[in-house]
Amino acid sequence: MNTATKLSGFALGLAAVFAGAYGIGHVAGPAAPAAATRHDTTDTDHGAAGHGDGDTDHGDESAGGAHLPGGLLVSERGYTLQPVAAPAGEFAFRITGPDGAPVTRYDVAHDKRMHLIVARRDLSGFRHVHPELADDGTWRVASPLAGPGVWRAFADFTPTGGEPLTLGVDVTVPGPLADRPLPRPTTTATVDGYAVTLTGTPEPGRTSRLTLTVSRDGRPVTDLQPYLGAYGHLVALRQGDLAYLHVHPEGTPDDGRTPAGPAVTFAAEVPSTGAYRLYLDFRHGDAVHTAEFTVLAGDQAPPAPAAPAPTTAPTPDAGNGTPGHGHS
Repeated sequence: MNTATKLSGFALGLAAVFAGAYGIGHVAGPAAPAAATRHDTTDTDHGAAGHGDGDTDHGDESAGGAHLPGGLLVSERGYTLQPVAAPAGEFAFRITGPDGAPVTRYDVAHDKRMHLIVARRDLSGFRHVHPELADDGTWRVASPLAGPGVWRAFADFTPTGGEPLTLGVDVTVPGPLADRPLPRPTTTATVDGYAVTLTGTPEPGRTSRLTLTVSRDGRPVTDLQPYLGAYGHLVALRQGDLAYLHVHPEGTPDDGRTPAGPAVTFAAEVPSTGAYRLYLDFRHGDAVHTAEFTVLAGDQAPPAPAAPAPTTAPTPDAGNGTPGHGHS
């Protein structure tokens, strides 16, 4: 993936970069895919946007002629994301092609044939995992749905002979649920002892450079490790419709020009205003870490302050982890 990725239209599009794919199945019993039967339609009314998974836009055109952002459709260009029943603690799905049969051949993109990202609808949970493909076209992975709630699952892939696609569907995990407000905007995030600073502001209608700088114990990290073919990956989800964007940074590891940190730079065009949640994946110390930010594109009022954490523990979902981010 070429880096100065220009996200056109992620009115979501990330709205760019900033403004999520990396299955769907059943966890601890049947999980209800809210949008699984909707084809070539969005879950709600959305503005124009484009799918930003590389240097080219891949969104289909809506009735109004505008490009839709990635992840808003369960079916696009004849390809459909279909949940599959699976044992408790497992997440399973298939992609069917224009002929209605499960797709079994995929191109490798960013070192993997399938990227699955899941995020809770209130953006309080996030996972980026990589399922395994069975001979019958079923993708399976240990469930990334960490707790009760409505989750959006994004399958990000390239069918052999086709173009990159991101399809999305809602999956419900039963149990007590209390929505959490989006955290307030910030330019610094901490994770696993690392501090990540965001420089740059997304401006609707023009390309913006967004640089994320990694440090640890007050010292710049200059030995980032390649992860899926890059020194960093950025996923952005727009608050509300969860329009999705996934891009790689400028430069390539071992190209003789790109430093291994501390700064990782992305380019994005923000076509609309909105609040977005950003997730930066980076690898260091042989582990993948995810730094999370809330950002505002355009003249947008800040989200309401986060509410205090609930005093009662959420119902676990069959041992699939606690809400948060993670990788596999």
